Amino acid sequence: MTRSTTHEKEHIQLLLRIAFNRAASEECLAVVRQMGNSEREGFLRLAGSHHVVIRSIKALHSASTSPSGANGQSEELREWLESSLANEELRVMNALHFLSQICAELEIAECPTVVIKSLDHWPDIGNDLDLYTTGDEERVKQVMTGKFRARQERPSWGDRLAHKLNFAVPGLRELVEVHVGRLGQTGEYREMARRFVSRRASVARAGRVFFVPAPEERVIAATLQRMYRHFYARVCDLVNTAQLIKSGILNYDELRATTAAAGIWPGVATFLCIVSDYAFRYGGEVLNLPSRVIDAARFAGSALEPRRSFLRVPIWPQGAELYASQLGKCVFGGEAAAAFRLSLLPGLASAAVIAERVTGSDKGIW
Repeated sequence: MTRSTTHEKEHIQLLLRIAFNRAASEECLAVVRQMGNSEREGFLRLAGSHHVVIRSIKALHSASTSPSGANGQSEELREWLESSLANEELRVMNALHFLSQICAELEIAECPTVVIKSLDHWPDIGNDLDLYTTGDEERVKQVMTGKFRARQERPSWGDRLAHKLNFAVPGLRELVEVHVGRLGQTGEYREMARRFVSRRASVARAGRVFFVPAPEERVIAATLQRMYRHFYARVCDLVNTAQLIKSGILNYDELRATTAAAGIWPGVATFLCIVSDYAFRYGGEVLNLPSRVIDAARFAGSALEPRRSFLRVPIWPQGAELYASQLGKCVFGGEAAAAFRLSLLPGLASAAVIAERVTGSDKGIW
């Protein structure tokens, strides 16, 4: 195992400790204090990949200003923490400014829209701005290219299947990803996707109001992305969902009824149990999940392995079993179109793996 790989695993565990146990911030600060400049920057980039930069840096900075944390604290490290925090907060505020305008213009164009995933990380924000709309695809393109002078990125095969449009907006660092009428790794869900708009709620972020999915749809979106598409979890996914569980606002009956019909209840239950496992392992906190969730879970958080920057979900046999269950539900439930789309996934994934090995990137495929 290389030293960089060891660093990566240690850094992921460090981010998990900070996220789930603020009381451990001073101990975590001591670890960061021992890092050299390059390792520290690598840690910051990893925190960005896990969408926990602001939460992590704020916790460390708070520890650095406490009487015990300040003991032996270097001014250089404190300045690095403050500079890193200021830069990230500036990025987030710029993203929110554009996001607010984009959502408003799409609503005016009769394209009802919700922000999916991106605002779940607050006070952090994602590296892309993800939207879902039930509006017309051509109207979305007109708004983005006309109102915002955006350049539409060339879609990958996966983007075409999923009906996802990607736009680069001048002045905005993040890509804007708009899912039009479909959700899922191959765009297999249309009816369930409409719930994201029909049940949407409003939230205020930095003085701006946005539409976001209801809590149950937030869990569905996270599950689809983590357990059925990318097969890895980020620290933000775990801590965000843990907060949802602790809030007591999740309607588990609603969640089960919706996802069982779509064939993904086992994945949802597994994801919730993984979150619970990590909350206990790194924060010592017991999350009260209903027995029907625990009974439906296929594997536990111990199956995940920190590797290649993230917490990897084993594709075989765990991920394959979830996919087979999803596909089987569509086939035997008479959802021929969804089943056909899902049947394309193994070939698409294989092509992406081959492309990445040959060219170093799966761009254009996945």
